[in-house]
Order: sequence, then structure tokens, then C-alpha cells
Amino acid sequence: MKKLLLAFLLLAMLVACQRSVTTEHSVEADKIEFEDQSIEEETTVSPPAQANAPVPPPPPPPPPPPQLEEIFKVVEPPQLNTESYDHISENIFKKVSDEPLSTFSIDVDRASYSLVRRHLKDGRIPPKGAVRIEEMINYFEYGYNQPAQDKPLAVLGTLQYCPWNTGSYLLRVALQGKQLQLEDAPPSNFVFLLDVSGSMRAPNKLPLLKKAFRLMVNNMRDQDRIAIVVYAGSSGLVLPSTPGNEKAKIMAAIDALEAGGSTAGAAGIQLAYEVATENFIEGGNNRVVLATDGDFNVGMSSNAAMVELIEEKRTSGVFLSVLGFGNGNYKDSKMEKLADHGNGNYAYIDNLLEAKKVLVNEFASTLFTIAKDVKLQLEFNPVNVAAYRLIGYENRLLAKEDFNDDQKDAGELGAGHQVTALYELIPTGKEIPFHAGVDDLKYQRTSLKTTATTTDEWLTIKLRYKEPDGTESKLMTKTVSIADNAWEETDMDFQFAIATAAFGQWLRESKYIGDFSNEDIIKLAREAKGWDKNGYRAEFLQLVELAGLYRER
Repeated sequence: MKKLLLAFLLLAMLVACQRSVTTEHSVEADKIEFEDQSIEEETTVSPPAQANAPVPPPPPPPPPPPQLEEIFKVVEPPQLNTESYDHISENIFKKVSDEPLSTFSIDVDRASYSLVRRHLKDGRIPPKGAVRIEEMINYFEYGYNQPAQDKPLAVLGTLQYCPWNTGSYLLRVALQGKQLQLEDAPPSNFVFLLDVSGSMRAPNKLPLLKKAFRLMVNNMRDQDRIAIVVYAGSSGLVLPSTPGNEKAKIMAAIDALEAGGSTAGAAGIQLAYEVATENFIEGGNNRVVLATDGDFNVGMSSNAAMVELIEEKRTSGVFLSVLGFGNGNYKDSKMEKLADHGNGNYAYIDNLLEAKKVLVNEFASTLFTIAKDVKLQLEFNPVNVAAYRLIGYENRLLAKEDFNDDQKDAGELGAGHQVTALYELIPTGKEIPFHAGVDDLKYQRTSLKTTATTTDEWLTIKLRYKEPDGTESKLMTKTVSIADNAWEETDMDFQFAIATAAFGQWLRESKYIGDFSNEDIIKLAREAKGWDKNGYRAEFLQLVELAGLYRER
């Protein structure tokens, strides 16, 4: 019985297993058949594509293999900052009883202010060598009176209290050149000497230069002539002397300029003066206008060699204007020397508005000379003045004997140009700051003339100048006394010049202004802002504030 029951159970298990296998095969077959039907339905049921449906773009072709030039392309390292500025040794107080004469050449350059602006806007305090206080003061326009009809310039002398040293005074010596209307100006023979070397590729160099010179060309008259000389590894004449009414031809020559190569500046200067001499206009305005970053690196390039070359060329009667561009490798020291020794002036163009200021708004003063070799000599009266200090003009000082020497070169004054110089004066009886003094002389002594003790004069200003084509100087004199000043009246121009001088000394960390602060300068300048047609004084206030923030960091 047990055996029969066991056999029945085994048989039942075999039947169950067979059913399970059959069911599994049936389900898999049904699944395969369903998937086949689904595929068939998708293929059959999909609607036909519309005629106007966009066709998907083909995949992009694979990139071409790199060219040999790209494989071996040299990546230039970032440019190092190699800018150069001359060292400035600040003028000290001179005791009037020892040195009663102060002699210097005028300076109409204004490059320092725009260089200072560029450094501050780039986020740093400028190098001290870039801060030439006289150029910062002379950047601004002042309301000086025009000279008499028979004189090319007028001289002004004014006294004011010194805001940073109680008990001392500030003297302003100001020159005003006669205005010249462009239609009355003599014909011009310009030679543009343009640096197109590889160092001029940056946007603030050759591209800005081309825009600046286009502004200048628009000012040209029919009787003016323009030639263009360029220099890189070598120099060349790209535009012969061309009448000013052929502006399209001149503009096309400027637009075609491209940068590349090394910088053979001396060769370019030689050629530019040759072209200017060949087209010389008797009684006209003959001038080379040099535009560069100053980074000469081929041929004659040292400062001394370049100065010698320029001094030789200035005897030709051709004047020189120097326009600086760019940063990083800028050579301010070289640019200033070229202008100073080439009977010319120097401006730095850091943006298109500055180009408009120099080459449009101040076109006549930049490019038309009305007096050359302009020198000043001040004699102080020791009865009233114990000591004096000239603020700025450190690189324009002359020996006292140079004043009467007509062979000694000095600065040029352009039409409508203004020149301002400030002195700090210590009246007699007051202590002279930072002055150690010297021992009394053993073998001689100085005695006062009667005129010193019987006058209220504080000083006498003497000025010498030559006509643009003259060889003998003419003398002008003016006395200054404390009674001449209307102390109750506020001279805002004088006050703004004082604020500018204070800022320059603050940037150079001068010991002479003591604790006169950035905030003091802002207050002084804001009170003297006055008439500000082009917004230059408002911009000055912003720069002073910006510099203060940098010093606080």
C-alpha cells in the first residue's frame, strides 16, 4: 500500500513539472509575438512626414588637423613693466641772504598730469618720477589777462597765504601768451613722425594714435602741408608733403598704418627733419610731430645720443612736438628730454578725449610757437623775504649766469599758452623749515643797498624771450610787493593751482607740506572749482579722492 502511494506521488510531481515548462514556453512565445506586433504597428501606423517639416542639419564635419604653424606657435610671455622715469630731487629752501637769485626755464609740457591720471585709473599711486608738479599745475586753464598789443606775453606776480605752513606765503608767477586765431596763423609745414614698431600694437598705442591724428588732420587748412614718416626696423616716407585740403589722401595714409618690427627711432628722426627741411616754409610754422611710446631699441637709442641728435636738428628752424602713447614699456624720461632739447613741447595721450584736448582744443598753443628760449630770474629782497622754495621745475633750473646768455636754450611758449610757477616764501623773522644753515663767512660779508630798506617790494621778476626766428633776447621786468594784493578777494584760480601743487607734493610724500592731508586738498580744490567748462577740475577732485583710497589700503 505504501509503495502504491509513493508511486502515485511521483507521478503527480512529474505531471506538474511538465505543465510548468509548457506554460513558460507559451508566455515567452506570446511575448516575442507581442513585440513583433508592436514593431510592425510602429512601422505601419506612423504618419507620413509633412512636406514643409524642417530637415535636421547634417552633423558638423570633423575639425581639420592642426596646421604646422599652430603646432609650433610660440606663445609670447606677458610684457614686463619697463617704464622709465627720471629721479626728481625736490627743491629745498634757499636763504635769500646767501642766494638771492632763482633762475629757471619755463615749462609748457603737460604730460605729467595725464600720466598721473593713467596710473591712478589703473589702480595704483604713480611713481614719484612721473609727478612733475609744474606740469600738473599747467594742465589747467586759468583766467589770466591777455598781454598788451605790442607784447607776445604778459607777466603776473601775486602773493597768497600758504595753507600748509602757517606764517609763510605762496607766490604765483604767471605768464599768458597772446591768443592766435587759427585763420590768422601762418601756414604750417607738418611732418608726422609715427612709431609703427611691434611695441605699438596695443589698443592704447597705434590704434589710439591713428584716431588722434585724424582729429588733427580735420583742423588742417588749404595752405597747410602734411607729410608722414614712419619708423620700425627702418624708416620710410609713406606720404610726401601733401596740401591740407587733400584730407581723404592723408586719412587713407593714416588708416593704412600697421605695427610690426623693432624701433629705429634715430633713423626716423633723421628722415623727418630732412623732409621738414625740404618743404620749409619761410615765416611759417615748421614742425615735426613725433608720436611714440619712446621704446627705441635699434641704432642710436641712449638718452644722451638722442639729445645730441635733437640739439643738432633744432638749429634748422624746425620745432618739435612729442606725443606719448601707451604703457608697460613707456619711456617718459626719453620723451621729455627730446621735447626739452628740440625746441618743443610734450604731451601724453592716454585716451581720445586727451587727444581732442591737445590736438583740437589747444591746437594753437600746442603747435604754434610765439616766443622761444623763455627764461625767468627772480631776485628776492632779504629785508622782507628770509627764504624761498620753488615748487616743481626741478629739471628746469638754470645757473644765474644762464639768464643773460642768449646761447642758452630754454622753453618755448605757444599761442595762448599759460605758464604758472609757485614759490613758498618765508618772511623775515620766521624760522626756515628744514634748513640747517651754514657758518658765517670768515673773509667777507654782504651789505644791503639802500633800495632794499626803503621799499616795500618783496621781489623783482625778470623775464627774457626771443621771437620764434630771433637770435637776441628781449627783457621784461615786474616787481611784487605785499601791498599789491587784494587779500580780501578770493582768487579761485590761484587757490586751485595751490590745491594742485599740494596734491603733487602729497603724491611725492614731500616733507614740506607736513600733515596737510588728502581731505584738506579736496576741500581746497572744491572751494576753488569755479568755472569748469570741460570738467577737468571735477575730474581732478575724483583723482585726489581715488589716490586717498589707495593710500589707506
